Amino acid sequence: MATTADLKNGIFIRFNNDLHMVEEHQHRTPGNLRAFYQVKMRSVKSGKITETRFRSGEEIELVRVERKKYSYVYHDGQSYNFMDSETYDQIPVDDVVLGDGAKYLKEGEVVELMFDGPLVVGADLPFNVNLKVVETVPGVKGDTATGAVKPAKVETGAMVNVPLFINEGDLIKVDVRTGQYQERVKQ
Repeated sequence: MATTADLKNGIFIRFNNDLHMVEEHQHRTPGNLRAFYQVKMRSVKSGKITETRFRSGEEIELVRVERKKYSYVYHDGQSYNFMDSETYDQIPVDDVVLGDGAKYLKEGEVVELMFDGPLVVGADLPFNVNLKVVETVPGVKGDTATGAVKPAKVETGAMVNVPLFINEGDLIKVDVRTGQYQERVKQ
């Protein structure tokens, strides 16, 4: 058994007979009281985020997960489908596991999936993706001076706020974690 001293962001623990991923943790020592760990964790089943307090030195059950790279194939309306590049096996993955960044995935993108036995419990999405702008209001000459933005639809169907000088057909870099425009990419 591990203790609270082994807590790290991104690890999986079993808490109240449910698998959780640690999102954030802090060690606190308030005044003349005993030290404790404040832990923010996400339930793998429901996707719900909870905050829990553990005593310093308390035993926790760490869960080891297997990591494997998969290629994104398609979205069928309910789940995202990935393919193992070695065995060509396809597996569906729920939206809850992938989070909001899934709407920026394009076909062929490599994602590292995490397994607890046969169950997919997490995913490491790429930090940035290059996407083509398919629909936006045309830019006007001289629109580079201000920090104003306009909405643009990218090839995956997601909407991204871009600077006014971006036109249809431009290739842009998008941060998958925040969904924000990073820069225009040369083709």
